[in-house]
Amino acid sequence: MTTTRTRRDDPLDDFARRVVTVDDVSKTVYVTGTGPGVILMPEMPGISPDVARMARWVRDAGFRVYLPSLFGVDGAYPTTEAGEAVVRRACVSAEFRAFAGGGTSPVVAWLRGLARIAHTECGGPGIGAVGLCFTGNFALTMALEPAVIAPVVNHPSLPLDDPGGLEIGGEDAVALAERIERDGLTVLAYRFDNDRWCTGQRFAAYRALLGEAFDGRVLPPDVANTNPPPFFRDVVGCAHSVVTAHLVDEQGHPTVRARDEIIAFLTERLRE
Repeated sequence: MTTTRTRRDDPLDDFARRVVTVDDVSKTVYVTGTGPGVILMPEMPGISPDVARMARWVRDAGFRVYLPSLFGVDGAYPTTEAGEAVVRRACVSAEFRAFAGGGTSPVVAWLRGLARIAHTECGGPGIGAVGLCFTGNFALTMALEPAVIAPVVNHPSLPLDDPGGLEIGGEDAVALAERIERDGLTVLAYRFDNDRWCTGQRFAAYRALLGEAFDGRVLPPDVANTNPPPFFRDVVGCAHSVVTAHLVDEQGHPTVRARDEIIAFLTERLRE
């Protein structure tokens, strides 16, 4: 199915641009809205117009959204050549562990610090963390920070070279499983069936680690938007991004229902 999209960059001018420093590391964070805090992390190749659209949907549901710039050009429409360059840089960056055996990506420590800042600013019982693709698993490993109580793991693609692997160090995996069980958390997750970047093997590995606390939901690939931006058409090459590039913005559509389920999950857990 095809959805109409505007093929231009997003100026992000309805977001406040902040520089946030955690442990002497500074990053740009785009902030919008009021209410309980939600950290929405970008997917490859960066804060695209579709990622910003998702941030606005969460904001408009009554949340304060923190959108950190982790890679790529903020607001850029995802072209093939530029997107491939971003992927290459991220895969060799010291901040990320893109391949099997690397353990938890170091950037997650910075994101946990952002979670503490967001919780201090927003109050409430805790904050949500929503990961997408390259950052998908970050939403789970962020839950080692007690402020994170609503993790959403969307089509996690790491490690890139192990379809059944998880981008989590051994000690972190044990600690996460203990924290999820101790605090009665649920991890909401989405993927398309036949996604070669986020396979059924990966979801099975999450279930083996977290048991019934892992709520993994799978959409059929034939409901995905068939006219995604060039990076997703040429590089990703399959139905992958459930609530961004491959979402079909039509009432009642399965991808829109997934978006609404994510917002309902955040609402249930973050509102006192």
